Amino acid sequence: MARRHQRTVDVTASPERLFARLDDQTRLAEHMARPSVMMGGGRMTYNFDTARGQAVGSHIKMGGSAFGIPLFVDEVVVERVPPIHKSWRTEGPVRLIVIGAYAMGFAIALAGEGARLTVWIEYALPGGAFGRFAAPFAAIYARLCVGQMARDAADHFSPRGSA
Repeated sequence: MARRHQRTVDVTASPERLFARLDDQTRLAEHMARPSVMMGGGRMTYNFDTARGQAVGSHIKMGGSAFGIPLFVDEVVVERVPPIHKSWRTEGPVRLIVIGAYAMGFAIALAGEGARLTVWIEYALPGGAFGRFAAPFAAIYARLCVGQMARDAADHFSPRGSA
């Protein structure tokens, strides 16, 4: 996975409060659950194991559609160190449009009276000839995805947010 994008934002919450919010995958990736232009009007739904993605080895399965194309991905949590970082990666076949297998995560550091959050993704392009065609779209998607996750967290804890 030679391609990587990340986004860093300052958040007006303690690392512990921020980690608690982001450790809930439905909150971290809530933008994927809403129909959007990025998803071609589609959205993703979640299927969790008993650990709900909050333990190393836990699985998070996502299914849905984008541009009318069925999607599926199985993610497994590979690192989880509250309140410092968490990462996960795809496992098994990946059925996505513009990216292939990926690893994602976030890191949290103390920053003044709040926290500094970095959300990242490392990804492969889809296989075959389509992979070469998808490269510019994959980069756009990756930037939008990590940017949205970081912005959602910062907005949630901002004075205008719902915290």
